Amino acid sequence: MNSTSKTSFRNKVPSRLSRTIFGRNFQNPVLLAAGTAGFGNEVAGVTDVTRLGGLVTKSISLHPRAGNRSPRVAEFRGGMLNSVGLANPGVARVAADHLPRLLRLAPPAQVLVSIIGFQLDEYAAVIDQLGDVPGVAALELNLSCPNSAAGGIEFGADPASIEAVVKTCRAHTTVPLIAKLSPASPNIGTLARAAAAAGADAVSVVNTMPGRLLDRSGQTRLGAGRGGVSGPGLLPVGLQATAVVLESTEGLPVIGVGGIRSADDVRQYLRVGATLVQVGTAGLADPRLPERLVRDLELRGV
Repeated sequence: MNSTSKTSFRNKVPSRLSRTIFGRNFQNPVLLAAGTAGFGNEVAGVTDVTRLGGLVTKSISLHPRAGNRSPRVAEFRGGMLNSVGLANPGVARVAADHLPRLLRLAPPAQVLVSIIGFQLDEYAAVIDQLGDVPGVAALELNLSCPNSAAGGIEFGADPASIEAVVKTCRAHTTVPLIAKLSPASPNIGTLARAAAAAGADAVSVVNTMPGRLLDRSGQTRLGAGRGGVSGPGLLPVGLQATAVVLESTEGLPVIGVGGIRSADDVRQYLRVGATLVQVGTAGLADPRLPERLVRDLELRGV
């Protein structure tokens, strides 16, 4: 397909699919989740990113990370267990190379940047090195990272630490902030309220759930032992979390994540109240799936 026909086809996207959030127009609600598309270049040969609502980058840390030892991924009947270990080239290289390239590649799809930290000031340091980059729609704060100053407890495990991260980040940027929360907490509504009170512009739910798999010899199937559970089994978890967050925050925008494999799954998230959705594991298994979801939504509506 030549560039003229691609542009013509994009212009036919029904306006009913577009969503406005953070003062930006998302041409449709389908985004690629953090960690599943790298920085866009990794999927450019098989996925037309420009047809999507947006892309969330691989999570970025202050310093480069090699990640966990292999194996890093294990499939099971209900989905996938992964322990990549937040491998990434570090914020300096991302700011100089990967992000500018993605911002040229993606439009009209929006670009969101995922940020991680292992101490409170690391989140702020990453933001400072990124700067208020024109073209970045939002920063997604991955709050499932262990806080090394608190004995390894996840930042997202309690309202006080969530509030501290979001407040600190808010003081360092005017770019909209999204708090990404784990489904492991039974009080996700309380956590979302803390994020909203501290200045978050939206919440994304859910991140992966902690899990472990063994082989026939009783050894763990992942090099790091435990990992994050994703895939179809997270669909009802994500839908419930979306509903709870909306009820608890009186309408704070929610990005629904978890278990999406079909346009009907997308519709469920939208009908429960999500503004946008993110596709993760299913897009890894089939990189052309997100585009098919958009086509289905165009043809049959939401």
